[in-house]
Amino acid sequence: MTHSRFSILANPRAVLPLAVWGLMACASEGAPPRPADAPAATGRTLVVHDSSVTAFVEAAGIAEPVLQATVSSKLMGTVTAVLVNEGDRVSAGQSLARIDARDLDARRQQVDAGIAGATAALREAELHATRLRALYADSAVPRAQLDAAESGLARAEAGVRSAKAGAAELVATADYSSIRAPFPGTVTQRLVDPGAFAAPGAPLITVQDHRRLRVKVTLAPNDARLLRKGAVVEVQVEGVSGTGVVEAVLPAQQSGLYAVNVLVENRELRFAAGGTATVRVPQGARRVVLIPQDAVRHQGDLTGVMLREESGARIRWIRLGRTMGDRVEVLSGLKGGETILLPVAAAGA
Repeated sequence: MTHSRFSILANPRAVLPLAVWGLMACASEGAPPRPADAPAATGRTLVVHDSSVTAFVEAAGIAEPVLQATVSSKLMGTVTAVLVNEGDRVSAGQSLARIDARDLDARRQQVDAGIAGATAALREAELHATRLRALYADSAVPRAQLDAAESGLARAEAGVRSAKAGAAELVATADYSSIRAPFPGTVTQRLVDPGAFAAPGAPLITVQDHRRLRVKVTLAPNDARLLRKGAVVEVQVEGVSGTGVVEAVLPAQQSGLYAVNVLVENRELRFAAGGTATVRVPQGARRVVLIPQDAVRHQGDLTGVMLREESGARIRWIRLGRTMGDRVEVLSGLKGGETILLPVAAAGA
């Protein structure tokens, strides 16, 4: 056994393979695994740069119709018919509902009789005044008698005017039995049905004109100071983007805040009346990094880009901000001067 050990040590050719084998075993046990090669940086590249964009502050409000009215009647009576339903489009003056007005027929007969009596009295007063004028011209009657006749004629004329005014009032009152739309719009509330009792002033039907909307928001003084009446601002209503015109900027009821009213034209009914709206107020310029939306890669809730490096390409996770057309803002994870790879579809585009 001893001779065998000695012969191995004495033979340098036998020692060298053992040493190499020992080094390889140690390397395989203690050294970390070799990293995988990075993917090749192929495809179209894009060097990102800082861009100057307008900074905005956003304020939320509700897009309410400028014209909206809840109609009622001046009559007291039973609703005989409701001619519209919620969601119906109506024109100005269109009849919406009717109220029983049969009790006005008796009053109409009284008014007609009053007009007839007043007219007869007027004819008699005119004839009497005409006779006395002729007699007074011949000095057949005293002046006082003629003055009395003239006064009677004036009272008769006033009686006719009063009777006719009563008739006009009756016609107007009868017109209240038909509830009409005050302007073109959409029926948003139907508050009565046939058979219900309507009292004067009680709400019956609500009509809104959705062709023009008003958005009311509140802003801090520093945010509202650049706004003036007539300024154009960006508006978004329930995800639909457009523009609006500042109607007024005035102190709000809350201390230290300003109320801003923005008018939005909606003749094509693109915006939802009563929907949640966002007004974007410009606040100067700021520097941001913008990249094409097609360059963004998604993995679950993570968003990233393929970054080109000397050793190849690797994915860089980033945090995104606001979308601006076909580009998106990078809030963190990427800076100007770095190079990203575009996907094949984006490169082809």
